[in-house]
Amino acid sequence: MKRHSEKTKGPVGPSQRQLRAGELIRHALVDILREEELQDEALTGVTITVSEVRMSPDLRHAVCFVEPLGAGLAGAAQNVDEIIKGLNRVSKFLRGRLGRSIDMKFTPDLKFIHDESFGTAAYMDKLFLDPRVRQDTERRLSDVLEEDDED
Repeated sequence: MKRHSEKTKGPVGPSQRQLRAGELIRHALVDILREEELQDEALTGVTITVSEVRMSPDLRHAVCFVEPLGAGLAGAAQNVDEIIKGLNRVSKFLRGRLGRSIDMKFTPDLKFIHDESFGTAAYMDKLFLDPRVRQDTERRLSDVLEEDDED
């Protein structure tokens, strides 16, 4: 007989509650960043995309994945680091504004991290455009289509 306290196998993802709260925080942060002029030198004139917010199980901490627009320009790596540090410096201010715009029992602490997925996607696109890789993918695609025709 199984007991309820037994652990399930494999990693368990975020709960539906965490996902909903993360999306609520993300939308509110986007509005705040669009409307407010942040008083940090690194953030002056910078447009920021909030791609994802991951909530802790108790909903008291939020990790916000952000990407500054135009970060692909020369010298951007150092600039992105400064922008992330600037966002973390003004996180208390953003938390205060967030508390007024969302209806949650607690306003979560915010931590900002650079979202690497944009760079990874660009790298993957570059790989798929490489003639050697394209040759392999086209060959594999034709093999799959031939198998489908035989069935």
